[in-house]
Parts: sequence; C-alpha cells; structure tokens
Amino acid sequence: MYAIIETGGKQVKVQEGQEIYVEKISAEPNETVTFDKVLFVGGDDVKVGAPYVDGANVTAKVEKQGRQKKIRVFKYKRRKNYHRTQGHRQPYTKVVIEKINA
Repeated sequence: MYAIIETGGKQVKVQEGQEIYVEKISAEPNETVTFDKVLFVGGDDVKVGAPYVDGANVTAKVEKQGRQKKIRVFKYKRRKNYHRTQGHRQPYTKVVIEKINA
C-alpha cells in the first residue's frame, strides 16, 4: 500500500517504513506527526481524493531536524561593477512513515 501526501507545498509518494525528507515541520525528534492531506491511496483498493481522501491520514515519526548543504547565490551584472554573493541552507525534517490509514 502506498499513498501520495501533500506537505510543504510538495506532493510525496510514501510507503510504510520509508524514510523521507520534507520541508521543516515544527516537531521534536521521536515525536509522532500526522499528515491529513492525503491525495491518493493505492494498493488493492484505490482511493482518489477530490482534492483529499476523506478519513485518510498518514502517521510518521520524526527522526531528525537538519539543514541541507549550503548553496551559493551569485548575482552579477557585466560591465557595471556589480556582484553579490549570498549563501542559503534549506531546513528539512527527516521522517519515517509508520502507518497509512485509509
């Protein structure tokens, strides 16, 4: 059984026992979170939401919070003596999918 959930403005396909990285969620490590925005549930019986599946949710356990590798943002305009460098590290949450309730 698998499901497609919406979190952080993105859609993610998940299965039980899978580890995924999502946009930062305000939860402590070893805490349980519930994703209520389930768009699709697949497996033996298929359920499609309009836009979300009624009564379906996905429970997951937060494994850790972190930040990705730094990216360099470099702005440059030729012949104008203009250049700017900026760094960015996107925060993320690593979760382990425990149960898909459909």
